[in-house]
Amino acid sequence: MSSKQKILVVEDNQVNLELFMDLLNVGGYECLHTTKGEEALDIAKRERPDLVLLDIQLPGVDGLTVGKILKSHDETKNIKVIALTAYAMKGDKEMFLEQGFDGYIPKPVKMKEFLSAIEDYLNS
Repeated sequence: MSSKQKILVVEDNQVNLELFMDLLNVGGYECLHTTKGEEALDIAKRERPDLVLLDIQLPGVDGLTVGKILKSHDETKNIKVIALTAYAMKGDKEMFLEQGFDGYIPKPVKMKEFLSAIEDYLNS
């Protein structure tokens, strides 16, 4: 019996957070969530999710900083961290990958493509 893959969603927009959680629940994933970067670091260390979906524009500690911290600590460096962001200009994806993120999903998301991307990142 395999356990569900665990995903941490870090998103400060309540509407987006609920949408992502609903989509991931439909996809059969176990979901954790927070609206704050500082909390995301604590949850990631404690829960060791398989994947972190990380909004970049967060109050307090921003998503770029959270991603760098997660990738710099031994206990969290192997967690896949995906930038989930409205930054969707040419070159943004490459910039996030250069910053150490494992992937990039632009907002707004489309249900089918979103779940497909999550599956691809978890299985890569």
